[in-house]
Amino acid sequence: MTASVYASTLFFRLTIGGNDLGAFHTCTGLGAEMQVEQVVEGGNNGFAWQLPSRITWSNITLTRPVTADTTKVANWLARTVNRVDRKDGEIVALRPDLTPIANWQVVGIVPVRWQGPSFDPANSQPAVESLEIAHQGLQAAG
Repeated sequence: MTASVYASTLFFRLTIGGNDLGAFHTCTGLGAEMQVEQVVEGGNNGFAWQLPSRITWSNITLTRPVTADTTKVANWLARTVNRVDRKDGEIVALRPDLTPIANWQVVGIVPVRWQGPSFDPANSQPAVESLEIAHQGLQAAG
């Protein structure tokens, strides 16, 4: 494959409960860890059985410069404060031309942390926000 096939810049679109929260520049935490339990078998000295027990899902953090979509996150958080209701959602990795590369269904999303931007006129960096969500699992989407 040539280098032009790979996207140099990705965007991540987040939708929760059918509510499009916009595009983010970074997405971290798409992962899981399977706990395993070692069980030894009498008379078998060559190995211990590794039995899967529980899976834990990493929190997902998305960040972006402040945009008009920032109010969408604030509105979603305000609704959640009034009634915490786990919603399913989707994260879609997009190329710069907004064609999808991959997507994940995220089950049972709840907000963990929102960090709003810091405005400092002495700093030339763009104002950035981050959203951290917890969930009950990921599923690869079609």
